[in-house]
Amino acid sequence: MSQQSPPNNTEAPRSNSSSSLPLRANSKIFQFSEAQEVKVKLILKACGGKDLRSLVKLATSKYGLVQDDVRKIAWPILLGIDNKDATVDGGNEGLDWRFLPRHHDEDQVRLDVARSFIYYPSHQTAQELERRKTELSDVITQVLREQPFLNYFQGYHDICQVFLLVLGPQNSVPAVARLSVLRIRDFMLPSLAPALAHLRLLPSILNSESPELCAHLSKTQPFFALAATLTLYAHDIQEYSDIARLFDVLLAREAVFSVYLFANIVILQKDALFEIPPDEPEMLHSVLCKLPQPLDIEKLIQETVELYYRHPPSSLGPWKQISTYSVLKTASNIEEVSSQTLDDGKSLYNKQATQLRRIELRRNIAAVIWKYRRPVGAAGLAAFVVFISWYTGRHRSSWWVFGKNGLMASTFRRLKI
Repeated sequence: MSQQSPPNNTEAPRSNSSSSLPLRANSKIFQFSEAQEVKVKLILKACGGKDLRSLVKLATSKYGLVQDDVRKIAWPILLGIDNKDATVDGGNEGLDWRFLPRHHDEDQVRLDVARSFIYYPSHQTAQELERRKTELSDVITQVLREQPFLNYFQGYHDICQVFLLVLGPQNSVPAVARLSVLRIRDFMLPSLAPALAHLRLLPSILNSESPELCAHLSKTQPFFALAATLTLYAHDIQEYSDIARLFDVLLAREAVFSVYLFANIVILQKDALFEIPPDEPEMLHSVLCKLPQPLDIEKLIQETVELYYRHPPSSLGPWKQISTYSVLKTASNIEEVSSQTLDDGKSLYNKQATQLRRIELRRNIAAVIWKYRRPVGAAGLAAFVVFISWYTGRHRSSWWVFGKNGLMASTFRRLKI
């Protein structure tokens, strides 16, 4: 695939018919191979007809969406952006985002933006780099202010800078908003628990494909995949053409595809990993944290597609434990997720956040019961646990139950246990 540099952020025109979806005048399409030119025509035709199924196949197959001028048209369609969703939801229609209340994570955004654009684009003047950083900060801040329930995570700026370079500042906002609320929502909850739940699928995928490798890594927790999967690989991949190509498939496929991608990366390093003793998890972790170089993106994508179909999510043991509200399940079908609204995503966010609070409270109950585990009478303890479970299912606060002077502590003191 021909190498591509990040474009100048000129907004691409939008249209509803393939015949009126030309590339910009400075497009380099005629420098492509014949196969690439044919593919561009097929992509534009699919975009004109909003043919998602064809677009998914084209984004996944060799060359992906080929070039950024094409991505400007295709990515918004893959993300389900239409005229009614061209601005971010949140009840702030018509209000300039700059006048909205500050998001609680804006200080961290400022720190991360300051160290953005490390690998690409290259050969920028200090003035050009500063302009891009300002644009990136504005895109992130606008999305967070208009969707204040989202929690920023470090590495989010890596994702957003790819969108900025491909789509330009104006078109990036609705794209990043829909990605955040509907595709990577699990990473923007109050807890990292859902993101870690994604990683628990890794050993199951590895065991299905290579039991020997899974056993070899059994003493190594899958946290080595967190940075890559959390940032959709934008933090780790240094070539702009590679990350743009990878985003083609990540936007076109199921949300869980990112986990399968990392599983395949681990499998590709099988020989090197077997040379490290299994009782050296720190060394294994160090190797697995870094993507192998060079990385053949096209081969990686095609092999990951095959891996996914050999061992679909439903065949994995931990899949049943994944929340119904997780993006792994709500973004498992591109046609369904493209029809979801930002309000739908907010509703799913609230349900999952409530579910996380209840899980945390129940774990606290178990911890307190273990601490005060001397017999209090089986019937009395059972009735007490039932009451606490009912109560915590109806209330959000945990201090009333588990605080120093909370219900459980005071009750156990009265029971003198």
